[in-house]
Amino acid sequence: MKTPEVIVGGHAVLDFHSQLFAHADWPRALVAADERSVWHWIAQNHRNNSLLWDEEDLARRTRASDAEITANKRAIDKYNQARNDATERVDEFLLLSLGLIDPTSVGSDQPRNTVAADARLNSETAGSMIDRMSIMALKVRAMSAQTVREDVEQAHRDGATSKLSRLLEQRGDLASCLDALLADSRSGRAYFKVYRQFKMYNDPRFNPVLVAEQKR
Repeated sequence: MKTPEVIVGGHAVLDFHSQLFAHADWPRALVAADERSVWHWIAQNHRNNSLLWDEEDLARRTRASDAEITANKRAIDKYNQARNDATERVDEFLLLSLGLIDPTSVGSDQPRNTVAADARLNSETAGSMIDRMSIMALKVRAMSAQTVREDVEQAHRDGATSKLSRLLEQRGDLASCLDALLADSRSGRAYFKVYRQFKMYNDPRFNPVLVAEQKR
């Protein structure tokens, strides 16, 4: 992988998430982007979070068949795995651009960090922050819709408006925290790692139920 040159910024990510919502075919079709760009993987993460959100809504139907709910649950697993995979790719791109990872270890199960001895390890990765910002963008969009509903009482809209204000505050705080982590990482004061999720329930080699099915 060629070392990327772009370092993302918190408010640029906020704007990017909003721009993706504006596409008419979102989230069913991914907006075309270069896979060698970190923005491609931020878009992939956001798309899978959006698809996951829709499936979570459908899975809570009370008048759907068992087969329909099962299909929803399997789609949720698929999108959740893809969401996590994209998050890890975002982390790899950012660590490469910061010079904080051995390029030869990118894509392996154990990526190797190259950091100053006195740098602090941040427990949350930059990619995880961007993932949370994606989810917050979905919450903001959904709550915004509640503030303009005409089939509910004004008290409902007022409550939604109050909640929306809090969500916007949280999303803005996340953007600022992302900027702070990237600034500290760039200066050598901090770093983060790529942690593989190893979702065992999706892997037929590790899920004990799937292993038992294969033996029967």
